[in-house]
Amino acid sequence: MKNSILVICLVIFCFFFQTNCTAQKSKKSKFKVLVLYENGGHHLAFTKAAKPWLNKLAVDSSCTIDYVESTKTINEALLKKYQVFIQLDYPPYTWSKESMKAFEKYMNNGKGGWVGLHHATLLGEFDGYPIWQWFSDFMGGIKFLDYIPTFARAKVNIEDSLHPITKGVPSNFFVNTEEWYTYNKSPRSNVQVIGSVDESTYEPDSKIKMGDHPVIWTNNHFKSRNVYIFMGHSPELFQNEAYTTLLRNSIFWAANKN
Repeated sequence: MKNSILVICLVIFCFFFQTNCTAQKSKKSKFKVLVLYENGGHHLAFTKAAKPWLNKLAVDSSCTIDYVESTKTINEALLKKYQVFIQLDYPPYTWSKESMKAFEKYMNNGKGGWVGLHHATLLGEFDGYPIWQWFSDFMGGIKFLDYIPTFARAKVNIEDSLHPITKGVPSNFFVNTEEWYTYNKSPRSNVQVIGSVDESTYEPDSKIKMGDHPVIWTNNHFKSRNVYIFMGHSPELFQNEAYTTLLRNSIFWAANKN
């Protein structure tokens, strides 16, 4: 009798142990994300709103997110660990030669995906740093020209509703507060435009306009999946369902998960 009870207990223990192991395996990270963010300046509020949103996404989606606030640690060995690299408002200058080469290789050779926001197209000569020509080409051959310092509300139109990153995103949506960068030219001829801002909807109106003004695009000339989303200044964006859906989709698409 005692032996029978012992056998039953062992069977029950093995069942729960196996179930627990299976549960632990199911919680294993689906993919890893590295986020390069700004920890100061006038984009700090956006960073502070982005982090908890990204952390919740990681928990809900069983992915892992790590953060760095400087390019000093970015090299080929580090990037190999991640399937997605998010440039969260960090500009394309102050990078070391090693970090620049590592990122170029990461994108050129299909080593991982990239999602860039807002400040990532601050291309030009800033703070004593020359323009990163490779990055300019990566962004469609553009150079930063101007911006709306007083901010404006505007409507964003989705041009490619069939692209995976626009799934669940309405055909147009409003962004209440944004700087709306302008460039020396439209990147359209060199990239696949997914969305653009309707400058006629600026509130208040502004003379700082481009005409053809893409704000969401991908560059298909690179092996790695990549998405640039201009909007990324106001923390209010994380209360905008269209924006958060677009960003979530972009991360998963860059990770080759949709």
